[in-house]
Amino acid sequence: MQAQGKGVGSAAGNVLKLAAAAAVAGVLTAAIALPAVGGAGMTAKSGIDALHIGPEKLDEPPLPEKTTLLDSDGKPIAQFYYENRESVTLDKIAPIMREAIVAIEDFRFYKHGPLDIEGTTRAMVKNFTTGGVTQGGSSITQQYVKQVLYNKAETDEEKAAAVAPTVGRKLNEIRYAIAIEQKYSKDEILNRYLNIAYFGASAYGVEAASKRFFGKHASQLTLSEAATLAGAVQDPNATDPNRGKSFRDRLIARRNVVLDRMAELDIITKQEAAEAKAKKLGYKDKPIPGGCEESEFPYFCLYVRNEILHDTQFGKTQKAREQFLARGGLTIRTTLDRKMQKAAEKAIRKYVHPSDKPVASEALVEPGTGAIKAMAASRKFGTNRKKNEMSINVVADSLHGGGTGFQAGSTMKVFTLVTALKEGMKFGDGFSVGGTFAANAYSDFKNCKGQNVGEPSAVLHNAEGGGGFKSLQTGTWGSVNTFFLTLERKVGLCDVVKTAKDLGIKRSDGQPLHEVQTFTLGANELDPVTLASAYAALGARGKFCAPMAITEIVDRFGKATSFKPKCKQVLEPEIADATSNILEGVFTRGTMTGVGGIGRDAAGKTGTGDVSRTVWFAGYTPDLAGAVSLGDPRGPVRYPLSGRVIGGRQYGSVFGASIPGPIWKETFLAALKGVPATDFVKPDMSRFGGCTQSCAPKPKKEHRPGHGDDDGHDRGRGPGDGPIDIYTPDGSPFGD
Repeated sequence: MQAQGKGVGSAAGNVLKLAAAAAVAGVLTAAIALPAVGGAGMTAKSGIDALHIGPEKLDEPPLPEKTTLLDSDGKPIAQFYYENRESVTLDKIAPIMREAIVAIEDFRFYKHGPLDIEGTTRAMVKNFTTGGVTQGGSSITQQYVKQVLYNKAETDEEKAAAVAPTVGRKLNEIRYAIAIEQKYSKDEILNRYLNIAYFGASAYGVEAASKRFFGKHASQLTLSEAATLAGAVQDPNATDPNRGKSFRDRLIARRNVVLDRMAELDIITKQEAAEAKAKKLGYKDKPIPGGCEESEFPYFCLYVRNEILHDTQFGKTQKAREQFLARGGLTIRTTLDRKMQKAAEKAIRKYVHPSDKPVASEALVEPGTGAIKAMAASRKFGTNRKKNEMSINVVADSLHGGGTGFQAGSTMKVFTLVTALKEGMKFGDGFSVGGTFAANAYSDFKNCKGQNVGEPSAVLHNAEGGGGFKSLQTGTWGSVNTFFLTLERKVGLCDVVKTAKDLGIKRSDGQPLHEVQTFTLGANELDPVTLASAYAALGARGKFCAPMAITEIVDRFGKATSFKPKCKQVLEPEIADATSNILEGVFTRGTMTGVGGIGRDAAGKTGTGDVSRTVWFAGYTPDLAGAVSLGDPRGPVRYPLSGRVIGGRQYGSVFGASIPGPIWKETFLAALKGVPATDFVKPDMSRFGGCTQSCAPKPKKEHRPGHGDDDGHDRGRGPGDGPIDIYTPDGSPFGD
């Protein structure tokens, strides 16, 4: 059957209205003569009050459409939806499908007006005499109207009213149908009906149903398949093939009814009907496009989802943002790089197993844009505890579905180093320090409110003793706690906090940063995305860019909105260059000596929490930055990493260079393979070379790399790598 009818013009519309009025009036006359029946309570007055035959404009909100997430290459990575629907134009629907639905639902659709007067009158009289709706007589136009009213209903009461078995509702439906046929051609109405109808198995619209049932587009449907879908719309719940054999049997029976009807109307031959009826149902049960739980990259997906749900530019209210995401029919292009994502996942799997309670997580961020290239974790995302799944986005902060994060350890020392360089110190400047540190007075450290936060009673020490003269270089390479506490006291705690904030540092739980004397040792809990973004700013020569996951959103109408990096120059490029130069030495003369570099310019810093409760490594090149954390989400105080089996290997003590460092290295070797190396800009030695007044004493003998000022620690860890005694005896974070 080919679509022939066009929209009803004004003259034709008047005729239709008169015909409709006459038909309904006749039915109402018959109804008035009858007493109230059943529970309907229909009276002459209520029926007449509801009778306004003139056309009434129907509000047609956009249909809920699925939203698709794409990676940076345009490949799908996840989908969100309120209803699994993909609207298509009529030319994308097989002609046999159009013919099948018209044959079984409204075979005179192209011949009658907004309602089938004969069918409606017959149905209404039957319904009045039985006290309810026992027989249908709605045209496809009327069915479309009912679906629109049902879809835009928000409450259960509104949905019930949209399908209520009352004459008032039926008359409203007729008024809307008159307006719809004046507004659209018959083809357009049929197209809209096929896109709005529910077919069962969580499939809304013929395209989604075709994919769900048969694994193909609606344009590819065969006779048997088209008849199956056409048969399903009458009572999709009763014929839902996903609910079991009896439901599939009922669907086959309905399919055969459709085929017989098509043969009766000479749309197909009886032989074609018989051949189609002999075919099996062929239900493929194709997976429903799911949310982040079913995504190949769930942690990145969660980040994008929460980015939209918490950003007012996507809706003024939470509900509006949820509808924007789940109903908007959006195509969201993201920053995810599959190659880099796979590199991170493979490196993590090598060192930490999905069955391990400690979880390793890694984020990769592009310097100069803030684009998040990868988010990976050792444990699978989900709610099945028996499978050791986790339901928080451990790679991100709480705003993006994460938890409270892990103490960042000595990776925070970088911000004290940057502050010292900003305030005029040179590479050779330093102090003579001991193996322990204690503030002389409460006023030694002041927070940004000017309050004294020094702790004279807290004796802080290096992991393995060590002392002597430490410069900005050697103190950093050895990650000496007592040196950095002394340096933080010299440059000012508040200045260090401000530097960290400028580089995007914030607590994962959303609370204000703890401005305590152990700030430089990592007293605050962070997440990999935040720390990687801060280090990326150093790789971009002092330009900090907010973490970015979305590059473009295309709405259902094809309108594209692009999102640009949000960047700010927060450091002099020369300060960043000097910092990178010192941090390069971590690979050759410091805590990463035992792990080694990646064959191109790279800088980084290890981090180890008190008694190895959490361990980190953060590093960067001019092309990519990354941060790796390892900790037990059940609580690092109660479940430290020392003495555990991780990745099938028994560990005594765990340091930043034990597991996170190697994960970072292997990730970067694979992620940057084929990417031309970019060199760091050499530091201005006239500005940063040598020392001012606090110079290092001349060495008495030659020192080999990893020895001397590094206290002999060439095994991938330093003498003071990480905050010591940050936790109080009762296990609470120091400074809480």
